[in-house]
Amino acid sequence: MTQKLWGGRFVSEPSQLLRRLNDSFAFDRELWNEDVEGSIAWARAIADAGVLSEEELDLILGALVRIEAPADGDYEDVHSYVEAKLYELIGAGAGKLHTGRSRNDQVATDLKLWLKRACDEAIEIVNAFATTLATRALEEAATPMPGYTHSKQAEPVTFGHWCLAYVEMLRRDRARFASASERGDECPLGSGALAGTPLPVDRDALARSLGFARANANSIDGVSDRDFAAEYLFAASMTLTHLSMATGSSRMPQKKNPDVLELARGYAARGIGELTGFLALLKGLPLAYDKDLQLDKEPLFRTRRVIATLVPALRELISGLSLDRDRMRAAAGSDALIATAVADALAATGMPFREAHDQVSRNLANLGSLAKEHGVTLDGMLARKSAFGGTAPERVAAAAKTALLESAKS
Repeated sequence: MTQKLWGGRFVSEPSQLLRRLNDSFAFDRELWNEDVEGSIAWARAIADAGVLSEEELDLILGALVRIEAPADGDYEDVHSYVEAKLYELIGAGAGKLHTGRSRNDQVATDLKLWLKRACDEAIEIVNAFATTLATRALEEAATPMPGYTHSKQAEPVTFGHWCLAYVEMLRRDRARFASASERGDECPLGSGALAGTPLPVDRDALARSLGFARANANSIDGVSDRDFAAEYLFAASMTLTHLSMATGSSRMPQKKNPDVLELARGYAARGIGELTGFLALLKGLPLAYDKDLQLDKEPLFRTRRVIATLVPALRELISGLSLDRDRMRAAAGSDALIATAVADALAATGMPFREAHDQVSRNLANLGSLAKEHGVTLDGMLARKSAFGGTAPERVAAAAKTALLESAKS
């Protein structure tokens, strides 16, 4: 049975072409759990407002909890699906559930519930990756490697220090998801189509029953606001951009292709596109709800799946990464990477740094002997970078332990 939620104004059925364009069940059925949850809360709220008797409430609640996840079906949207299933289970009494509610505030509530969970999931995934990176940083706090600027080898750093750079990025990503969730922690249910519900429902109690911090303050904004969704996409695209940093080739046995890293780079590009398209969708929309907003969900669903799949794959890559420490140390100690330390050593004798810089630049062929003369060694170079945020092994180890403590609290 397919229950239509509208149509009384029309004398004939919509064309199949219109239905194919208009119907959203193929993708918004992902919100079925949130739609059922919101319907349960609304049933209780309107029962408290005197719309439903205790028997009617029990009947509706008992049926709602029996509704299962949808498969394919001839439904306009997820709301039609839930209501149709409710009619199948209890008959005409199902029609009372929509009293005082609109699909406008219903879908806004469903989406915010979904986004709260998507943010919680992203925070957990990002935090797990940060923990893995911090663990590797602690293990490799003293493992030298070349550091790069302008894609050229510049100064030695440690692998642990390199790992902690990504920990810092992920720390900011984690905070962005949390901040977006805090700002979006408002319940639109009770906003009606745009002007508010005519029923005397306690909207604050309704919001709390769904796990929201508060009800939204303006019904027009409540049904049209998609800031939370845009912020989620921005936080996700920023995470993917940060992570756009070896597997085998099926044809060439000598190759080890960085497939996971290349896919991370590709998905970062798509994430930026999802965000840009979403913002373009919102641009210039008249208040309050417009059908354009039916297209807000697919980018969110796709992005959540990417975060849930890609970031754990990168975590596995980092966790299982084998280091050729001898080769890394040799590269980190090459003459090209000790030039700055030699210039610093000359400056430490009282020579102006600009003059020291010039002398080293003119004597690159003799850097080895200059380094030996002034006691410049790889381990000494690393140890000297002991200011806060530096690559000195002791500093890296301390920073890694701090990061692990923070991750454990998140």
